[in-house]
Amino acid sequence: MAPNDVRIPAPELEALVRSIFIAAACDEAEASRIAAHLLGANLAGHDSHGVVRVPRYVEWCEAGYVLRGQTAEVVTDGGSFAVLDGKFGFGQTVAPQAVALGIERASQNGICITALRNAGHIGRVGDYSEAAIRAGLISIHFVNVAGSVLVAPFGGVDRRFSTAPFSVGVPLPGRPLVLDFATSLVAEGKVLVASNGGKALPPNALIEPDGHLSGDPRTLYGPYESVGPRDASKGAGAIRAFGDHKGSGLAFMCEMLGGALTGGGTSGPVDQRARIANGMLSIFISPRHFGTQAEFERMGLAYAEWVAGCTPAEASVPVKLPGEPEAATRADRLANGVPLPEAAWANIQATARRLGVTQ
Repeated sequence: MAPNDVRIPAPELEALVRSIFIAAACDEAEASRIAAHLLGANLAGHDSHGVVRVPRYVEWCEAGYVLRGQTAEVVTDGGSFAVLDGKFGFGQTVAPQAVALGIERASQNGICITALRNAGHIGRVGDYSEAAIRAGLISIHFVNVAGSVLVAPFGGVDRRFSTAPFSVGVPLPGRPLVLDFATSLVAEGKVLVASNGGKALPPNALIEPDGHLSGDPRTLYGPYESVGPRDASKGAGAIRAFGDHKGSGLAFMCEMLGGALTGGGTSGPVDQRARIANGMLSIFISPRHFGTQAEFERMGLAYAEWVAGCTPAEASVPVKLPGEPEAATRADRLANGVPLPEAAWANIQATARRLGVTQ
């Protein structure tokens, strides 16, 4: 927690966000979904995909870039696979619809692949891996952002990729595993958090047009006021891919699978457009149908415990498995409140006041 952060009790924060989206003309069910999903990202420690995005979501909704009350339309149905069009609905509405279809069919038939296109910002992708885990399913998710170029490929300085998230969920009994990360060195939301006075970026997270590395959010956003909107089109630089050529290659494949294969479009080449949309290719697998569930769970748990039992490099910091840091953060923040940078909290409160929300 940064020195200037404020802590807001989770129920209070969720109620405020819900009220904001009701005031923005969403119905109560949709407003509740958005609030729960954004708060859930904060509780997991993924602040870049949490309530810091509330002002931006409201601006997109008011501009018509994301639409209220949409139902994802099945446009291709092959039984074990389906293509769905989110019709630019809120991601927290249409992505769960696509995931629910994939879970239902994989639970019945052993496997299902869903391709979702034209979804509003779907938020923390690990949330959908967790939904599959609750159904006893393995899931793999490749995500892109059509029309959003923020990340430079390895060896370059020009923007070519979206932040292209990737997630895998594995349902081990008592030890669920959730891998969830952006293929960029930092998510764009982390740049947003840093620009609002939150955790500073690594000094090599961004790259300037001349090739110099930077940790200054202005590299991405250009000049900005402490309280107010951020516009990535105003900056001259780019976010870097993580892991050099490895992260860059995975980002490329997220664009291929989440963007080109779904039919929703890749990050480019496009003219600059105000509306961006997520695409997500999801694979759902039922260990029960494979006939190996017992061995999968036995071997998986034994391996997980062996990896976790590795001697730590720092005696006070044990080796953690995917999903364990999020679980620990969730417990802490439910007990002690959600930390927010003062500027991010001020932006949320300003949005609430503008919409007439007084709580």
